[in-house]
Amino acid sequence: MTENEHQQVIEELQTLINDTQQTLTQFEEKGMDEEMPADYERLLGILDGAIKQQREHTLAMLSE
Repeated sequence: MTENEHQQVIEELQTLINDTQQTLTQFEEKGMDEEMPADYERLLGILDGAIKQQREHTLAMLSE
């Protein structure tokens, strides 16, 4: 991947991270984290995966 491609993926992942964090906050505010724990855990998994992927792309871009 080129540096520009890495940067584009990093930016798209940041959008996903922001959206997921916002959804998690809404879940918590409405008590859905307790009512729907499996869905809450899936959201946490999405957030974790996006952060890890973003880190990988950042490191790859910096090593080029």
